[in-house]
Amino acid sequence: MAPLAVFQATFLLVLLPLRTYQSGVLSKPSSVTPEPLSLTPEPSSVTPEPSSLTPESLKVSINSAQQCLHLQWSVRNLTQQELKMVFQIEISRIKTSNVIWVGRYSATVERGRALHWSWGSELPLECAAHFVRIRGMLDDTTPGPPSWSRWSSWEEADGRDSLGQGSLFLFPKDKLVEEGSNVTVCYVARTQQNNISCILEGVLIQGKRLAPDVSVFTLNSVPFIRDTGTNMYCEANTMNTTNTTNTTNTTNTTIIGGIVLFVAKVLEEPKDFSCETRDFKTLDCTWEPGSNTDLPKYSSQRYTLFESFSGKKKFCEHKNSCTWQVAPDSQEMYNFTLVAENHFRKRSVNLLFNLAHRVHPMTPYNVFLKSVRATNATVTWKVHSVGNYSTFLCQVELHGEGKVIQHNVSVRESGEYLFSDLEPAAEYVARMRCAAANHFWKWSGWTGQNFSTLEAAPSEAPDIWRSVESMPGSCNVTLFWKPLSKAHAHGKILNYNVVTEKLNTPSSLKLVSIPAPANGTELTLDGCSYQIQVTASNTAGTSPASVIVISGDPGHEEVAEERVEGTEDGVPLSWKPPSGDVIGYVVDWCDRPRDSPCDLQWKHLGPNTTSTVINSDAFRPGVRYNFRIYGISPERMAHLLERKTGYSQELAPVDTPRAAVSNLTSHSFTLSWTGYPADAQPGFIRGYSLYLRSKAEQCHPGFKKAAVSDDLVCCKHDINNPEQKTFVVEKLQPEPFYEFMVTARTGAGEGPPGTFTKVTMPDQYFNVLTRIILPTVFLLLLGTILCYMNSQWMKETCYPDIPDPYKSSVLSVLKPKENPRLAIMNVYHCVPDAIEVVNKPEGSRIQFPGARKSLTETAATKPDYIYLLPTEGTGPCICFENLTYNQAAPDSGACGHIPAPHNAPPGQLGLLTSPGNLLKSLKLNYMNSPGEIPAGETTLNYVSQLASPMTGDKESLPMNSPKPAPHSEYRMQMAIPLGVASPSSDENSNLSVTLLDQGEHCR
Repeated sequence: MAPLAVFQATFLLVLLPLRTYQSGVLSKPSSVTPEPLSLTPEPSSVTPEPSSLTPESLKVSINSAQQCLHLQWSVRNLTQQELKMVFQIEISRIKTSNVIWVGRYSATVERGRALHWSWGSELPLECAAHFVRIRGMLDDTTPGPPSWSRWSSWEEADGRDSLGQGSLFLFPKDKLVEEGSNVTVCYVARTQQNNISCILEGVLIQGKRLAPDVSVFTLNSVPFIRDTGTNMYCEANTMNTTNTTNTTNTTNTTIIGGIVLFVAKVLEEPKDFSCETRDFKTLDCTWEPGSNTDLPKYSSQRYTLFESFSGKKKFCEHKNSCTWQVAPDSQEMYNFTLVAENHFRKRSVNLLFNLAHRVHPMTPYNVFLKSVRATNATVTWKVHSVGNYSTFLCQVELHGEGKVIQHNVSVRESGEYLFSDLEPAAEYVARMRCAAANHFWKWSGWTGQNFSTLEAAPSEAPDIWRSVESMPGSCNVTLFWKPLSKAHAHGKILNYNVVTEKLNTPSSLKLVSIPAPANGTELTLDGCSYQIQVTASNTAGTSPASVIVISGDPGHEEVAEERVEGTEDGVPLSWKPPSGDVIGYVVDWCDRPRDSPCDLQWKHLGPNTTSTVINSDAFRPGVRYNFRIYGISPERMAHLLERKTGYSQELAPVDTPRAAVSNLTSHSFTLSWTGYPADAQPGFIRGYSLYLRSKAEQCHPGFKKAAVSDDLVCCKHDINNPEQKTFVVEKLQPEPFYEFMVTARTGAGEGPPGTFTKVTMPDQYFNVLTRIILPTVFLLLLGTILCYMNSQWMKETCYPDIPDPYKSSVLSVLKPKENPRLAIMNVYHCVPDAIEVVNKPEGSRIQFPGARKSLTETAATKPDYIYLLPTEGTGPCICFENLTYNQAAPDSGACGHIPAPHNAPPGQLGLLTSPGNLLKSLKLNYMNSPGEIPAGETTLNYVSQLASPMTGDKESLPMNSPKPAPHSEYRMQMAIPLGVASPSSDENSNLSVTLLDQGEHCR
């Protein structure tokens, strides 16, 4: 038994601390913090505690708003009226064995009086059942083991009993928590649901299952989102099935439950806590409260002011200020504690001060200005008294003319101060404030008064200038003056008085009064030698006079104009001093551009000044201004010294020159832009830039690569002489065309890029071809015309026309027998009277047209002629001799010369006196040699112009035709091949004639 008892005691020692740790993790007390629990194992031999100390009548209730368990119990049968006891409390969740919290509570027990205790739960009490039991013992310091009473019975508190109707519930309802704290949320489902999802401000969150119908969510560091709270809801989808007699219906139902958590900001400690008095009757305390922790539904932020010397306490009505009544017993020291609190925490700050050191005077009053003159004024005021502390230091300020003058004055009840050296006719503001003189704390508020000083006579002469135009016998003077500044006018200028006096006649004075605000007038003077005085006047008097002298010379001397360049500060000008004495210089210019009316401006300079910078608000960039510099002589006459022209700021040219192309060749051309208006540009033209591009994209000598735009690169040549307005582009490569563009440059850069102009280049061989071909064509044309004009002469001389048979005179001697309309001579009517005999070398062959054989021709020899006499009984026959035509002819009839031996003398003509013999000879020659003519024979070389086609067999030649066939066709002269052999000297020699057409012969 002893080992068993030891084992049981060891087990209890291990189990009890473990259970205590588990309960501390899940929950913590909210209202009463019990003492730490110290448990020791009870030995088996411990004497049971008295039954009178056992707690009885234990009641447990739930406070849902505060999420607390309220316990009430009593101890009966006490032997004493009061008894100090210690109670041990155990709390279980869901079941009694699941102890989540164990603690102690010490209290004095009175007879007949119940005890109360509360326990706060992090888990909403509606989500699970809680069980409580308690036991007690005497609070005795006697050493030894504690003697506990018996445990009371477990008392159950189940918040789920009050849920009411519904299927899904979330807790806690409308709970107020502090920003950054941890919150435990749970939901309770009436039926087990596995498809419940919970959403916190649009974000799905996951919980931990505490029981089959309960899940718990821990929200860590809850942020502040809005005053109306943080929303959370859960939803569950359920399926309901209804069975009827014939059908089964299924419906889906969405169950939603939600809560709102009200998150308050963390209460901050008050800042800048301060207290002060204005009248030694009340103290005004102020502070910065920081973030507001109140919510529309929960307003708990409040402030309390506690003064430790007097022991008084005050609840402040406002969150940033509080008023405290000063003690009538003249309490000097005050020690305040400001306490800020809300539902969750308290903050406090302390302040210790002496009342006399926290005096904040009220604003002075009854401010008056008296004895106001042109240059001085007196101001008075009063201050509020503060008990015995009536000495104040007041600060007086004077604002006017862009300046602030400050003075300090010691005041008891009222103050006074004299302002001197004021400007006449000027507006001022006098103001003052005061503070405690002995112990400075704060200035009072400002109070003040406006006033104006009186006018005085203008203190400076007007600044005048003139413009003179001389005319015959008179001159027109335009007089200008500038308005006096406010500091010099000393009031409102009413008039400008102009007095003119002729130099040669001092007594001739003329006064002209010009009402203000005029700034000039025009005068017509009978000559140009006058002295002019100008004064300005107001109600208090007249200013000093400005004097200017107009001499006989109007001052338009011819002076060369020089260029000047403007800077950021203006247009700098410099000049050389004249040889004579001067009392000053004047520079004038027009503020408007040239085309506008001149707004003459000028500037007076001292005699030792030879340079200045002209600047004007009217100057505009890109506008040229002309400046004239005058020297003022001791006699107050102006002499023109120099002329200047320039820009306050140059701009790039507004347009590009228009260039023209001339002297165009294949390798060069000339550009000119003489009409470009350089004077009208917004800057001085410093030069020009020539851009050139071609298809080859190669830069020529004198050009360099340059980018006109982001996507255009070409060749550029800079011309630095602004007077040069022509340029010769030479040494060009052979290209079909070139493109060019000319831009102008000023000190601000180049003008805008224009459009490229295309120049088509002539062909490099064009001039050469023109110089050679044109004269050649001209000569050929001239030769053709001359040849054409002489063609008749050439033709008649070299190649005469063939005679026209119809126009031949031979027709007049012909007498046709049968056909009176016969127009062509018949071969039968022709008796040759002369033949041409051509000697042909041996071996020559001639192809007859009918024989289709080739003939070898030899050079023609000089023909011999045989004269034939006409036979009796026949008509005359005339044949024409023509040596021009000697060529092959088609088969046709011909009348030709009868061939004769080449060497036949004229005496042999008697052999051929008969036409019959001639025909016979022709027949024999034709029949013996149908295809070829033997070599060495003499042939005819003449064809008559008259021919008549004949019909008949070409193989036989009719010898005795009774009548020749009628002929009506004209045939060309043809050369008959030389086919007749030359006759020999013997009697067998024949004379033969070859005809083109068989059956055709001449008798």
